[in-house]
Amino acid sequence: MKEKTERLISQNKKAYHEYFIEETIQAGISLTGTEVKSMRAGRCNIKEAYVRIEGGSAFIDGMHISPYSHGNIFNGDPVRRRRLLLNRREINRLRAGVTTDGYTIVPVRAYFSRSYVKIDIALAKGKKLYDKREAAAKKTVARNVQREFAMRV
Repeated sequence: MKEKTERLISQNKKAYHEYFIEETIQAGISLTGTEVKSMRAGRCNIKEAYVRIEGGSAFIDGMHISPYSHGNIFNGDPVRRRRLLLNRREINRLRAGVTTDGYTIVPVRAYFSRSYVKIDIALAKGKKLYDKREAAAKKTVARNVQREFAMRV
């Protein structure tokens, strides 16, 4: 049996601070050869990226993949729109969430699964300021409890 190997390229920690993550979906992404080589070097940023559904396809906008250093004329635009590889049922479920419930779709992490680049996208609902404060307060309390526990042991 083959083991599943995953290697993290980029993670969007800001998404967990800004949104309530409801559901995540794994998606493939359509890339050029030099973009894949650049991603192997870890030169990818998804912090400002978002996902749009247009027609029957999903696209990721704002994802920055730095140009490959040895790519010369084959390097494309670093922030070009890239197509996500999802099946029709997944696209329809995402479209329904975005249009009826006021959700948005954000990328959470990019990684290599075997030799393929995958992106986890999440159906998310925006947090209000008081939600962010509450989450920060809970994190502080948990940190203090952990510190107290470590001191007693």
